[in-house]
Amino acid sequence: MNSSVSSNPAKAVARYYIGLMSGTSADGIDLALVDFANPDNKAQLVASYYQAYSEALALKITSLYQSGDNEIDRAFHLDIELAQLFSQAISAFLQQENLTAADIIAIGNHGQTIRHRPCGEELNGKNAFTLQIGCSQTLATLSSIRVIGQFRRKDMALGGQGAPLVPIFHQQLFKSNAVSVFIVNIGGIANITFLPEVAEEIAQKNKVLGFDTGPGNALLDDWFSKHHPESDVKFDKSGAWAAKGKVDEGLLTWLMHDQYIQEKAPKSTGREYFHLSWLEQQLVSYDSSLSQEVTQTIKPVDVQATLLAFTVQTIHDDIHALATQGKIYLCGGGAHNIALVNLLKQKFTSSITKFAVNTMQAVGIDGDQLEAMAFAWLAYAFDHSLNSNMPAVTGARASCTLGTEFLP
Repeated sequence: MNSSVSSNPAKAVARYYIGLMSGTSADGIDLALVDFANPDNKAQLVASYYQAYSEALALKITSLYQSGDNEIDRAFHLDIELAQLFSQAISAFLQQENLTAADIIAIGNHGQTIRHRPCGEELNGKNAFTLQIGCSQTLATLSSIRVIGQFRRKDMALGGQGAPLVPIFHQQLFKSNAVSVFIVNIGGIANITFLPEVAEEIAQKNKVLGFDTGPGNALLDDWFSKHHPESDVKFDKSGAWAAKGKVDEGLLTWLMHDQYIQEKAPKSTGREYFHLSWLEQQLVSYDSSLSQEVTQTIKPVDVQATLLAFTVQTIHDDIHALATQGKIYLCGGGAHNIALVNLLKQKFTSSITKFAVNTMQAVGIDGDQLEAMAFAWLAYAFDHSLNSNMPAVTGARASCTLGTEFLP
């Protein structure tokens, strides 16, 4: 938003929350200035700010998604470096909006996820953990603003997946939906929130659900970058390259049989699972499964088209399993991928189900800022002792208030 928020330093009273989000695509920082001072305490986006990461910093982040040398030193040097960058972004944001630290009640800091092991995959299912960096204590000290962070850990201590966290915020936005609503966030990983129509929820026929469907932009970005090393952008803009390819139906079927895709919710995943090495192994395994007579090398552009279809198919199938009609609202970077959105609309138009597919802008909400707004709400929920996890979503044993406070 371009208009600045007026502030009188002599009479400054903290009013706003800032939500801070850095997603698995590792492209940059999203900041949302949110006001809850209205009759129904509904989140109102006042302003937003985005700061892109340099290519070098993005590489530092993504290199930590998988095991490697000297991980502890690299991770916790980056923990502080990101906190410093977060603080600089907040300072620039406040200056843009003509505000000071005194105007901000708290920052809800999601941080940067570098490892998410909700089922303790490498430890025989024991000692599940999640790790977000971007030190909240450093951020609080540098910004002179209270920070609420580490939102995932208590849910995991209660046996939950620690993700996704945003469905409860989505529920705040659609409190009186007359039809089933699906909010589909397509970041590096795609996730959906299912909000059953109010009458059904009251009747306990359905409950609010949310889970990661599988890859969103992650594999598309990885494969594009591998085959376009000279490109200034590190993603397939608007899905233009994928649109030139042809879907390999056999490969698509192979990918759909992945263990994670076949799991039932609650479930969550991350870039430590769906990454370029995973994809390359799938291609080798698929090729090995074919008979000598039909084995052929799939063109890179056709792999890209198939990956786009893979993202769409996983989203479609999970929605189709939950409802036969309703409204679908798209957000996240994938909502700007024209080829992906068109294929989604085509899938739901040709299906026996009846869904309307739109972006969050259709209901007056900036879909690019939705997750950052959610973390502003999680900080607000912490301050007001509101339950902010959803056991039906994460699998936790109990509801609780998420987050930890860090003082300047």
